[in-house]
Amino acid sequence: MVLNSFAKLNLYLEVLKKRKDSYHNINTLFERIDLSDKIILKARPDNLIKIICKNPGVPKDSSNLCYRSAKLLQEKFHINQGLDIKIIKQIPLGAGLGGGSSNAAAVLSGLNKLWKLNLSCQRLVGLARKIGCDAPFFIYNTSFAFGLARGDRVKPLKGFKNLRLWHILVVPKTKVLTPKIYKEWDRYSELTIPKHNAKILTLGLRKKDLSSLILASSKMKQGLMISQLLFNSLEEITTRLYPEVQRIKEALTRCGLKSILMSGSGPAVFGMVLLRKEAERLSRQLRRQHRSWQVFVTRTF
Repeated sequence: MVLNSFAKLNLYLEVLKKRKDSYHNINTLFERIDLSDKIILKARPDNLIKIICKNPGVPKDSSNLCYRSAKLLQEKFHINQGLDIKIIKQIPLGAGLGGGSSNAAAVLSGLNKLWKLNLSCQRLVGLARKIGCDAPFFIYNTSFAFGLARGDRVKPLKGFKNLRLWHILVVPKTKVLTPKIYKEWDRYSELTIPKHNAKILTLGLRKKDLSSLILASSKMKQGLMISQLLFNSLEEITTRLYPEVQRIKEALTRCGLKSILMSGSGPAVFGMVLLRKEAERLSRQLRRQHRSWQVFVTRTF
């Protein structure tokens, strides 16, 4: 069984408070994008679970989220069958794009069919919550969704079926330590208060004329541009600790982009553009100027 495992962006990410379980409550707006990994599931004659991946950064042991997903189903439903899980990586590791969680969700959904478990979407979501905070979003077949609690309480958004946003996505080689970012947020949370909220952003995205959202020359009826509505509580902290993130933002600004945001805890940064042709032109320019960065042209999926 061959599965696509898509990445996500956070168009809005507000960290609310630390929980008793040491996680944080958040309010986020997820967007699924077409940058994806391939997951290949193949039955084994024994009951072992084996991870196969050429990327040296992907763990091959029981710490791998795909392994944990398969093991969870194997034990919970008494499956006497093993599995080879081959992961072909395209989504950069540890970049704030949810690649590991997406892989895990793909394994849960794939094994639900392969092992004929007949689990409902809500059952799969409940299992995904045990694996990772972002994993439940990827269980739903939706392009946009609100994420609450740890991000694992997901509300798919309706009315966005035909909305396709184009992005230039830039990922540096910098490795960001997410626990470190949240620890700093606990110290400086008063500096990361949003002016608006995710619901106002979704109202803006419902407009048919995207140019009035993305371009600096046009404004929304409320007098706000999307660049003012995009928000990430962690961006200021990550930018301060990892200056390369700020350099990416400045490079995208020099390209003429106005709607720019870091995804998750970083270091991936994306900028919105109106057309694919524009995105491809600017991405070629960025690749020439900054050879150490990974630059992708991607869109809502």
